[in-house]
Amino acid sequence: MPAKDGTLSSDHGDYFVRFDQPVDHLHSTIDIVQDGKTVQTLHPRLKTEPNVLFARAPNLRPGKYVMHWSVPAANGSTVYQGDVSFSVVAGRP
Repeated sequence: MPAKDGTLSSDHGDYFVRFDQPVDHLHSTIDIVQDGKTVQTLHPRLKTEPNVLFARAPNLRPGKYVMHWSVPAANGSTVYQGDVSFSVVAGRP
């Protein structure tokens, strides 16, 4: 969440990625990027499902963004990264 190329309302602040194995929540990050610049770095909640990276962020202004996540596997063997582009509109879409 958000879905790839999805649209969120400006009053929404939940972000999550679900994986097929446990991840290292403590060393994971979610960056919200706009025009190539990080506008927010989110730190995932530690109390969540072992395979879900979840964070809350202050509301974003309308515009186009990319959610970039970086997640070490729980066993430390691999760091997974990915990007999800999305848009924010004023109010509810």
